[in-house]
Amino acid sequence: MNQIIYLLRHGETVLNTQGRYQGELDSPLTAVGIEQVQQNADMLKSLIGDPQEWKVFASSLGRALQSAEIICHTIGYDFNNVEQDNRLAEVAVGDWAGLTTKEIEHTWPNLFANTDHYNWFFNAPNGESYDTVVSRLTDWLESIRDEPKVIVVSHGLTGRILRGVYADLAKENALKLDVSQDVFFKLTQKKIQNISLEFDDFY
Repeated sequence: MNQIIYLLRHGETVLNTQGRYQGELDSPLTAVGIEQVQQNADMLKSLIGDPQEWKVFASSLGRALQSAEIICHTIGYDFNNVEQDNRLAEVAVGDWAGLTTKEIEHTWPNLFANTDHYNWFFNAPNGESYDTVVSRLTDWLESIRDEPKVIVVSHGLTGRILRGVYADLAKENALKLDVSQDVFFKLTQKKIQNISLEFDDFY
């Protein structure tokens, strides 16, 4: 079976605009965020054919579900049939949830030592480790193995790691993957394709 997965991130949220890390916190989409999701949904609709041939999954966090609802309305899929899955939730950043980088650096300066821009999330007190996130996403990918056509709505950091697991990327490479909110991804045959307005099929 040649499985196809379309992976989308939720749109911009209020906490995104404040530069605050959300993790398992939640925040509604901004007007810009709604526009981002709508743009991606319009592109997705042109790619999938009959929406009833697809299975839609989403993180159970509100910003992902708000985005999934817009996507479902656009492509003609019953939002009530979306399968919510906690394994698709954003990486938990523990005590750092709701804080800015500056606030974190001020309170936990030692946790910024011996790390980099891509890896420091995993130093959060009471947060998730990279391996824990890999484990839950590996488990999710295994659980959908027999679904030929999948649409999934998740998050920035989780989406990075999910693509890394899918394509067997090393941690340092997975954490550098694109997390823009105006692009989504086609995963098939262990390859990842970025889809945006610059994509060849759109004029």
